[in-house]
Amino acid sequence: MKFVCFGEIMGRINPLGYQRFVQADTYEISYGGGEANVAVSLANYGKDASFVTKVPDNDISKSALRGLKAHDVDVSDVVFGGDRLGLYFVEKGASQRPSKVIYDRKYSSISMAEKGDFDWKKILDGACWFHFTGITPALSDNAAEICLDALKTAKEMGVKVSCDLNFRKNLWTSEKAGKVMGELMPYVDVAIANEEDCEKVFGIKAENTDITGGSLSHEGYKQVAKTLSEKFDIPTVAITLRGSISANDNNWAAMLYKDGEYYFSKNYLIHIVDRVGGGDSFGGGLIYALTEGYSNQDVIEFAVAASALKHTIEHDFNEVTVAEVKTLMSGDGSGRVQR
Repeated sequence: MKFVCFGEIMGRINPLGYQRFVQADTYEISYGGGEANVAVSLANYGKDASFVTKVPDNDISKSALRGLKAHDVDVSDVVFGGDRLGLYFVEKGASQRPSKVIYDRKYSSISMAEKGDFDWKKILDGACWFHFTGITPALSDNAAEICLDALKTAKEMGVKVSCDLNFRKNLWTSEKAGKVMGELMPYVDVAIANEEDCEKVFGIKAENTDITGGSLSHEGYKQVAKTLSEKFDIPTVAITLRGSISANDNNWAAMLYKDGEYYFSKNYLIHIVDRVGGGDSFGGGLIYALTEGYSNQDVIEFAVAASALKHTIEHDFNEVTVAEVKTLMSGDGSGRVQR
């Protein structure tokens, strides 16, 4: 059974090391994007993962797709057309200086795509899972309509749907996000979010929580998950719990709300090499564990451990195996050399 992820893949451009944009005269390029990152995680764990998007028919796009194929992600349903591949620039933060992202994705091929570009019955044939994020419908009204078309088809075909809310203030307003996502969420079986997503998109706020001060209230997040679940009749909700100490050091944990019960993971104090893609690696780990028959507690432990490891890896993709995640789950976070 295949897992289909739909969204935008972009060129990621960043200065070397911790240089600021205004300092840099040399940049490196890699590729990534919310749903593409999830597809790579699933493929790394041995799942039949497929990524669907629209990209221009040029060598830069082919380079991006080659990177996905190198991770055993199926790109046979990618549509070619339009004029440009989206870009984003990343300046890695350090200590008290936060990371910075600048988007250059306006008029990208996927944002200009039309409903007729995608035959969802064909794409979802043989699929057991469909994943998208709130970034994709934020790209354009057309992209939002395509997402809705995909979700309706998924439901007709009995395909499970997961969505990472992933609110991006640089792409749309809270008002627009709430309206559009409110139409999409009734089709979702598994919702993934963080404290900002729930508040900015649906006005659901965790009480007694100070993210910047690193203070997180378990009771507050229980109420957030339950409210989101009941609002859209979503059976499973996962919420990541990030306590920021600095740009380099975070507390990292998560909560799963499933079958009316709450499950909290252990907390990891992580030293960050690259934060981008951290939430996507959580989503990939969550989807994998949910479909492998793990206990609810082990589902959230696997997802958090997978994401903790991603924070130590450069660029978007989570280059880890199931065995490595399970080693961390079991309590071995020493970082000792493996010989």
